[in-house]
Amino acid sequence: MPHKITLTGSATGPLREYDRYVAFDMREKGSPSAPKGLKKSTFISYTVFVAKKAFNKTGLTKKSIMHEKILIQGEPTLDIPIDECPGEVGVICFQITVLPNKKDKESNEPNDKKEAKQEASAAQQEVASTKQEEKPATTSQPAAIEEKKAEKVQTEVKETPVQEKKVEPQKKQITNQPKGTQDLLSFDEIIVPEEFLKTRPNPEKTQKVIDFVKRTGRLDEPLTIEKGSNILKDGYRRYIVAKTVKMDKVPVMYEYQKS
Repeated sequence: MPHKITLTGSATGPLREYDRYVAFDMREKGSPSAPKGLKKSTFISYTVFVAKKAFNKTGLTKKSIMHEKILIQGEPTLDIPIDECPGEVGVICFQITVLPNKKDKESNEPNDKKEAKQEASAAQQEVASTKQEEKPATTSQPAAIEEKKAEKVQTEVKETPVQEKKVEPQKKQITNQPKGTQDLLSFDEIIVPEEFLKTRPNPEKTQKVIDFVKRTGRLDEPLTIEKGSNILKDGYRRYIVAKTVKMDKVPVMYEYQKS
């Protein structure tokens, strides 16, 4: 694989012309430091050989090449005679580029870009002055503390009504029903086991309950049903009475299933 070399700088000697190429000398300084125990590197002189066609495209002249900064990319060679290559290393140039300096960049910059930069700078100055004008006057430390205390009191006053609104939901109240009533259940939702249906409650006791309902408008005791299944567990007589007087809802108390 051929070696690559890159040089930057200006020509240190006059341009020399040949039949198909031109040559000029350059030099570069070595690294300012070296590994411990080794000598620092010094200047190395190079002789650059460029084809005339490539050189003419750069616009360089015999005078300008001594002042312009250029970039050389090529391969080193040691086979050129010393009368044509006074430098320590010869360089066959594959690409030569003129590097613009800082002043040239500024002068060649388009006017619209310059105007854009000036406008941006003016806008930044305007924003900075606006911020300074909008900055509130600093208050004394005691006054600032009093203001913070006042804001804190106002915040607490605003939050108090919200906290007072957090009231526990009221439990469902069942009025005008017998003692022990936990809920009112639709009569049609109650399921009567078959063993109850085979029995016949005492007619006299049943009539007394009917008379009580007619006087008070309610049963004397709640029915006991199983929670979840609505199966009647106790109070079959009162179930018969509710059916006889055509009650829509009956008072119940729950018996929970045994796990």
